[in-house]
Parts: sequence; structure tokens; C-alpha cells
Amino acid sequence: MIYTVTFNPSLDYIVSVDNFEVGKVNRTNTELMFAGGKGINVSIVLSNLGVKSTALGFLAGFTGNEIKRLLNVQGINTDFIEIDEGMSRINVKLRSNEESEINGMGPGIKESDIQKLYDKIDALQEGDTVVLAGSIPSVMPSSIYSDIMKHFQDKKLNFAVDATCDLLMNVLEYHPFVIKPNNHELGEIFGVTLKTRDEVVPYAKKLQEKGARNVIVSMAGEGAVLVTENGDVYKTEAPKGKVKNSVGAGDSMVAGFIAGYLKSNDYKEAFKMGVCTGSASAFSDNLATKEEVEALYNAHNFDF
Repeated sequence: MIYTVTFNPSLDYIVSVDNFEVGKVNRTNTELMFAGGKGINVSIVLSNLGVKSTALGFLAGFTGNEIKRLLNVQGINTDFIEIDEGMSRINVKLRSNEESEINGMGPGIKESDIQKLYDKIDALQEGDTVVLAGSIPSVMPSSIYSDIMKHFQDKKLNFAVDATCDLLMNVLEYHPFVIKPNNHELGEIFGVTLKTRDEVVPYAKKLQEKGARNVIVSMAGEGAVLVTENGDVYKTEAPKGKVKNSVGAGDSMVAGFIAGYLKSNDYKEAFKMGVCTGSASAFSDNLATKEEVEALYNAHNFDF
């Protein structure tokens, strides 16, 4: 079974306005509302691909109830921890001549709430996959990713981690199943600029040397790289298409990789699915559907 953890879920309110003007009343042309958060995005895409998962994390208030309702409507199983005070955040994304965002804070999370999350993960079975993705709310310890993986290191869970900088580096000693930095994040870790797929490979291998089993590096229009625990290296250019929305593309790549591996038990196939799923989301106004992923998979010429 797959479990995704989102520490700070959101309602993403996306509005489009023609020629937005500061200090004036502006009226929207379109309005969309989604359940958001990196782990939640992974669960949504997995569901679109026909793979079941359970979304874990923390919810509060009427916004939390709406996040849960939206996921349940999509057929996604949820097992969130209900927070007594505050409300789940609303992230406003304004699309006009320029794109702007205002992200909410989220509820206060107590130590007792964190313990409830540990209790839920403690019930997982050997071989289950846990996706840890996204930022950590300021009210939680910054070491929470590594704390969780250390606590469950003897349980033989497969952890997929999509995080940046210290959040990512601190989990490597616990041998995550897969990690997915992008080339900019990878370069920031090692103090270098990485522009090509060939340049990425040695630094992805450095993350393996520090403990990661499999490393995917997403590179937007440049494509992607996978270095596997078997010693194989796969590189491919990006599928062709018009980018409409980059939000959720990385999460979609993680979902596609996991879905592909569970189906095939083959890292090359998982990588192909990850690349096509990430690109399908980037080429869509929403997150990738199974049909969109299959269309890219059949059309793309993988150069390995």
C-alpha cells in the first residue's frame, strides 16, 4: 500500500484576471479550487493512474473539511489527523499579466498531534511505500522527515522523499527508496550550476554515496536523469508539449515513478512512467490523467 504524508495541506484557490491592477477592484474570469500540497498531489495522480493510496497529514477547520471532501469525491482514501485549533491554509494563485501567489500559514500542530502521525505509520506493513513531500510548517521540528525515517528504519518501509536542501540531506543515511531533487536543488546542495543531463549524473551518484537508493533528477525542458541502486544510469530529453502549469509536475513524476515500478518492478519502466507523468501534468491545466500519460508514453522517443 502507498501512503502520502502532507504536513501542511491547502485549498488552492486559482483565479484568472485580465490586466490585474493593484489598489482597484478586479473581477475574475475563471476560478478553480483544488486540494493542494505535494503529498496530496501524489495521491491524486496515483488515483488518476488507477493506483490506490491513503493520504495522511494534518487538517483543521472548515478548510480542512473541504480538503478532505474534495479528495473523497475523487475516490482517494484519507486518514488525516484533525487539529483542534486554527484552519488549514488557503493558497491564492493569481494569474494575470504576471502570476502571483499568497500562501497561508496553516494550523498550529502540537507534539501530541505529531505522535498521532507516528501511531498511524506504526500500523503500516513491511514493504509499504511512504511518500514524504513538501515543506515543513514552522510549528513543527525541521528534522521531522529524518525523525520519522529514523523511528521506522527497522520496519522496512520504502520511503520516497521529495524535499530540498537539509530536509533531503538529513534523510539519506536512512536509505530512502527514491529521492527527486531537480537540477537547481541538486546544484545548490553541492554549490555548482548544473545545466545538462551529463553534468547531473556525478552529483546524483554523490547522493547515492550518502545513502539514497535511487535518485531521479528532474530538469524541466532539459529532461530528466535516473541513477538506480543497480548502477544503471538513464537519461532522456523532455517529451514535446506546451507547458501550461508547472505546479505539481514534480509530484506527478514521483507518482508516475512509483506507479510504474509497482506495475513492472523495473526501474527503466518506472523512469519512463515518471517522466511522462510529470510532463503530462506540466502540459495540462490540472494534474495528469491516465489518458494524457499514455499518449505521451506512446509518442515520446526515449533516447536510452
